Amino acid sequence: MRASALPLLLLAACAAPPQGTAPSGGEAVVIEANRRADVYLKSGDLEGAARQYREAVRVARSLEDAEGIATNAINLSIVYQRLGRPDDARVSLALVLERSQLSFSPERLAQAALRRSVLDLDEGRSADAGAWLERASGYCGQRGCSVSGAIQNVRGQLALETGRADQAVAAARAALAASRAGGDRAETANALRLLGAAALKSGDAAAATAYLGEALAIDKEIAVPRKIYMDLVALGRASALKGDRGAARSYYERARAVSEADRDPEGAAKARTLIEALGDNMQARQPSP
Repeated sequence: MRASALPLLLLAACAAPPQGTAPSGGEAVVIEANRRADVYLKSGDLEGAARQYREAVRVARSLEDAEGIATNAINLSIVYQRLGRPDDARVSLALVLERSQLSFSPERLAQAALRRSVLDLDEGRSADAGAWLERASGYCGQRGCSVSGAIQNVRGQLALETGRADQAVAAARAALAASRAGGDRAETANALRLLGAAALKSGDAAAATAYLGEALAIDKEIAVPRKIYMDLVALGRASALKGDRGAARSYYERARAVSEADRDPEGAAKARTLIEALGDNMQARQPSP
């Protein structure tokens, strides 16, 4: 896993109607589609979730509801990325990012551009990822927005993957400060995980373990299995770097169990590969967190 280690959380799909006001027919359909999508996500049925988000986008487009279109298109792109369908994810984001007769808020444009940056970074398109990241930053503005911390985290991830470790650490620290100030626990954990990855790159296993331990505690609190998996794999790598083969195996076993419970066969397979690699060479090549 690469930039997908730093995805946005799914956005709140639609605002509730004012108290005492019944939602319109279209709003009710969108609300119900999002409720079902949430159920599918919690059960690990990504295809089912995608189907519901597509329906929500369809209804929002029929009503020219810019907020509903943007929110659900962004959520759909996240699910598509998790399904390994990046082209479909880009098509979904194009509803917001390409020329439209509707007007989207700077906040939603920033979220959509950031998602596009994450998609490109995940596929190794560093230049495109950087360009979309700057667009996201521009939409966000100097005063910042809800994804200020996430923008810094992706900037740090991009720097780390292109060999600019000092810039990665600086961006991660900026993300950590922004996310803590805004009370964003998910991005706080992402920043800590990024600092842990940078420490691993520099060979500082002790610092990596400290950062990753904090990230794991937060990810457990907010209950995000995919992030817990990544924390455990990275902690295993840190243990292997210290020469503690037993601890590394324990972390990898835990990561495998989390992935299996989360219905993530790819993650479980990677964890098994890491466990098998410990049998011969604990410094064997391992996927980056």
